[in-house]
Amino acid sequence: MPYPRLLTPLPLGPFTLPNRVIMGSMHTGAEDDGGDFESLSDFYAERAAGGVGLIITGGFAPNLEGRLQAGAGTMATEDDARRHRRLTAAVHEHGARIALQILHAGRYADHELAVCPSESQSPISRHPARELAAEEIWRTVEDFARASELARQAGYDGVEIMGSEGYLINQFLAERVNRRTDEWGATAADRRRFASEVVLAVRRALGPDLLLIYRLSLIDLVDGGQSWDDVVDVARDVQQAGADMITSGIGWHEARVPTTVTSVPRAAFSGLTARLRGEITIPIAAANRINMPQTAERVIADGEADLVAMARPFLADPLWVSKSARDAADEINTCIACNQACLDHAFDHRPVSCLVNPRAGHERELPLTKAATPKRIAVVGAGPAGLAAATTAAGRGHEVDLFDASSQIGGQFLLARQVPGKEEFAETLRYYQRQIELTGVNLRLEHAVVAADLLANPYDEIVIATGVYPRHIELPGARRHNVHSYAQVLSGEVTVGRRVAIIGAGGIGFDVAEFLTHPDEGGQPQRVEEWMAEWGVVDPGHSRGGVAEAGPVTPARQVWLLQRGAGRIGARLNRTTGWVHRLTLTRRGVQMLNNVHYEGIEDAGLRVSFGSERTDAQLIEVDDVVLCAGQESRRELADELTAAGVTFHLIGGAHVAAEIDAKRATDAGVRLALRL
Repeated sequence: MPYPRLLTPLPLGPFTLPNRVIMGSMHTGAEDDGGDFESLSDFYAERAAGGVGLIITGGFAPNLEGRLQAGAGTMATEDDARRHRRLTAAVHEHGARIALQILHAGRYADHELAVCPSESQSPISRHPARELAAEEIWRTVEDFARASELARQAGYDGVEIMGSEGYLINQFLAERVNRRTDEWGATAADRRRFASEVVLAVRRALGPDLLLIYRLSLIDLVDGGQSWDDVVDVARDVQQAGADMITSGIGWHEARVPTTVTSVPRAAFSGLTARLRGEITIPIAAANRINMPQTAERVIADGEADLVAMARPFLADPLWVSKSARDAADEINTCIACNQACLDHAFDHRPVSCLVNPRAGHERELPLTKAATPKRIAVVGAGPAGLAAATTAAGRGHEVDLFDASSQIGGQFLLARQVPGKEEFAETLRYYQRQIELTGVNLRLEHAVVAADLLANPYDEIVIATGVYPRHIELPGARRHNVHSYAQVLSGEVTVGRRVAIIGAGGIGFDVAEFLTHPDEGGQPQRVEEWMAEWGVVDPGHSRGGVAEAGPVTPARQVWLLQRGAGRIGARLNRTTGWVHRLTLTRRGVQMLNNVHYEGIEDAGLRVSFGSERTDAQLIEVDDVVLCAGQESRRELADELTAAGVTFHLIGGAHVAAEIDAKRATDAGVRLALRL
């Protein structure tokens, strides 16, 4: 067995799981507005067929107040239970088990019925939350029990109670939000009472033959959060009240410490799971940034957890477990924690999918079927769009030639993986390289294709995915020796000095600033201890909530990040990761200037002025200037084919160059390949 501890069965409550892998809760959007349970059942069925032992659904509210937003899914009525039977049947058909997560949003609710232990408003919600009266608290406990009984009727194997991530139960546990002076908040024991009463009521509703899981916040990462003693006491209380297992939760959604982005080291918080494991007797699952079986195996082998819970890795690859079981980790489509199609979509109330697997959440719409009539297909360009198109088409039985002028596959991902904190992007290229081998794609690197090459071969379909090149801007001095494109800098073609101005503050500008200011110029991924020091993560036994002042950072360079527009710097960055980038660069002393007019580049640096009146002209004294002012589509080949009257498909950056978007490129490649 390739991963003997990870793949060993585990007795858990009334059941025995076939392995130590749980698909953790992940809200997809299909739960809302009445629920698209046909699509959701296909989504879960594909993961169940892939070998995962237990699936935990996205969160369903036990009452109207607990919904994440108006129209969000509930488990509160017989009709709700009836709709869910499709999900449980689909999972059970493949021999897996499924638990319903019961989630009460509390003050995170994005609607006017939001409630909270004490009147307050979260920084991530537009609506203030009113304080629950004592009788309403008891009614909420009963609603959790009622949801559990309905889960039984719906065919679920158990429930998970969401007590983490800053939702209602977590709000009761923390002084940050719970300022009550009654039996629900006057003391630490009073603050724990709501969690205990919920578990007791749910245990009675489920009976002994269904699974009860409690998701516990091991570290809140907010001021006024729980101490470590609080966490241990909660764990012991819920165990005593009848929980069969604890899953680890890390951080509140309002925390100013990243927990889910790609720059967070793998299994960064498993040490806390190990610490709690010694305090309880029921199994505990580690979570957060565990995305490959080697990491999961180590966590279990080192005694840090009894099992692992992963959500987004199952968006990226539904066959994660079965591939691990046959020792094919190199075939896993790894979650790179980019958040672009999953958490960003979830928090914007859009359907969730995955950048590296656009079929996630769209299994019914985008079925993987063999081609009725195999074709000869040429794909030009081995960036994300071309790789997705070529391997998907070849996997369907088409004969595919994939061309690229470079000596290696990857396109813009070759640059992205050079950015500190984005090392995971290399996993995607490893995955595609293996898929090229498995599907039989004929890869032809260092081959700059011209129209004559394609016309000389009888291709049934031609796909142009030639990508982009950096846009050059014309201003006085722009051709100087110390003016470089972002591609030249990230690829290592040029080395810049200690003072740098970056023209353009979009996603690429931020990446270049991260690259140039990173304290470790060797580019090695941060160790967990270094990362925690940088973000002020400390032992919750020493500081309530586990946060302290972030450690000092000595940047490798002095950088100015400039944008022409008058809006906030980085306003268009992704929702769940943009604040991380802005805060990182601020701590590194990056000067971010907007409303800039570029007057010219001189020996001594970059001369700028500000506003439409071009006032306050000044010279920014720098050694080098890096252009991150957008991209142009590389369409020379497309233009040749158009002139020759040849029909072709244009995808990725070659189609739309505006702000490089790997999510859009990969999605276009997969969808096209499934149509051909």
